[in-house]
Amino acid sequence: MNLNFLTLDVADRIAVVKLNNPPVHAQARGMREELIQLFDALSDRDDVAVVILTASGKVFSAGADVKERRGIVKEPGDYLKHNRLTREFFYAVSDCAKPVIAAANGPAIGAGFALMMSCDIMIASDDTWVQMPELDVGLAGGSKLLMEHFSRSMARYMYFTARKIPAQELYRLGVISACVPRDKLLDEAMTIAREIAAKSPIAVRWVKRAFNVVEEMPYRDAYRFEQSVTVDLSHTEDTKEAQLAFVEKRKPVFRGR
Repeated sequence: MNLNFLTLDVADRIAVVKLNNPPVHAQARGMREELIQLFDALSDRDDVAVVILTASGKVFSAGADVKERRGIVKEPGDYLKHNRLTREFFYAVSDCAKPVIAAANGPAIGAGFALMMSCDIMIASDDTWVQMPELDVGLAGGSKLLMEHFSRSMARYMYFTARKIPAQELYRLGVISACVPRDKLLDEAMTIAREIAAKSPIAVRWVKRAFNVVEEMPYRDAYRFEQSVTVDLSHTEDTKEAQLAFVEKRKPVFRGR
């Protein structure tokens, strides 16, 4: 795959994807199309168990490319086409069959923070901050994602004021899982990724699917669905191996079957 706005490295079943559209990794059309294609491919790759999403330099992403947006409408339907692409850009990450760890290495602004929130696990360097400045440039979007991670008051506070929220505060609120010095960020992400990669790939894939499916379900239906996942997993070789290894007090050897 030809990559112009991203970089990809795969080793030990861990894929590291870096945004690479300097200086601030603005989300232009080309980047969005490329990321969708890449994450769809990573979903299907047997040599990838988990994905780390980060960026080059000292900014995670400054969000939408406002300069590009000003000239986006040339004929009827262009804005709707743009919005569809934008939605799929985020869904490509959240729907990826593999868990995705956001390692925010600097400011995540607007759609940049939305991209971060589309990941399964979020960590950040201690000099990172996030902001939702959509109102300041006449835009909207992202409030649903904010409400999934913040209280009613905090989500509205962030959106209406566009104030910057530091990573330390995100960690205090439980929004991100770790806040570490910049030079330790990728190490922390890799530690988490290795723990996930060591587990049964079938079980991990099913559990990610379950998280996405049950999110909008009533509690009773959600629990029933999760139990059905357990039943399906019980028939796999990996689950039998995991249980046998537990009894024999050894590390399991998974074959993805």
